[in-house]
Amino acid sequence: MRGWKKLRVIAMAAAASLLLSSCGAIVSKDDDYEGTINFSLALGPDSHHHEGGKAFAEKLSELTAGRIGVKFYYNNALGGEREVVEGMSINSIQMGMASTGPMGGFVRSFMLFDMPYLFEDLDHVYGVLDGEIGQELADEFLDTTNVRILSWTENGFRYETNSKQPVETPEDLQGIKHRTQESTAQIQTWSALGTDAIPMAWPEVYTALQQGVIDSQENPIATIADVRFFEVQDYIAMTQHVYSPAPMMISEKYFQSFSEADQQAILEAGEYATDIQREASAIQEDEALQLMLDEGMEKTEIDRDAFVDATRPVLEAWQDEIPRDLIGRVLEEAPSARSEEADE
Repeated sequence: MRGWKKLRVIAMAAAASLLLSSCGAIVSKDDDYEGTINFSLALGPDSHHHEGGKAFAEKLSELTAGRIGVKFYYNNALGGEREVVEGMSINSIQMGMASTGPMGGFVRSFMLFDMPYLFEDLDHVYGVLDGEIGQELADEFLDTTNVRILSWTENGFRYETNSKQPVETPEDLQGIKHRTQESTAQIQTWSALGTDAIPMAWPEVYTALQQGVIDSQENPIATIADVRFFEVQDYIAMTQHVYSPAPMMISEKYFQSFSEADQQAILEAGEYATDIQREASAIQEDEALQLMLDEGMEKTEIDRDAFVDATRPVLEAWQDEIPRDLIGRVLEEAPSARSEEADE
């Protein structure tokens, strides 16, 4: 019996230790926290994600006189993007940066970022995310998941690559076997463009392209280069069909464990990192595109109007599915819409 009690004590101590390690040190709001925040990244060191994370860490260290550090876990070492969001929701993961791909499963409004040709350019994107709609989305995500968005950092616009032929119009995509994420909206979009849309898990994509199981995929340019798709793809079309944020987030329970002064420092560091990460994203996109061209890929410009027309039924189908007329409100923020209003 004595041995059983000893084992029980050890188990309780281990559980307490696990709780502390997963949630960070438990601190009073009146105390100054000293320690390290664990930060999950989907990409590797020196990626545009990491550049944003480093900017956050450096600013936070400056604002807290070095009391608070950041440790990065690269390439989904703490779990896939959905698992990371879930982990922050229950405070088993402290911070992370993830694409909005899985977020529509938590908050319907985030299906906005699966909509084709919703955003015209980066000025349009930043005007939306840095304004009323971006704050509304962040507030809704916090209320629903208990995860706080600190910064609308980014993956970037997404582009189509394939191993069959150059793509300039939707007709060039007819019959191409195209990989999508497991998203109804994405399947609808690529079906509308004439492809044979095939949902497939990310770890399977390179091999499937290599073996000819699929012909085509789409991603931000920096990701396409990072995964070396130029080894198994011959053509890149500048489709720019979807914009993909990669927000910087923190577990709200963990955030509330900090003093008010340190909370303010975390918020300020997140805001500071935004422009730095976006600039790194633009620089790395240019470098990655040049690398792909140097490796022999052929770039084509598309007939954007033809792609917009082909995918318009997808937007119309989702108009009432995504709350608060978000699709219409984003379209109203477009530079072309504002220009038309000015002309009137």
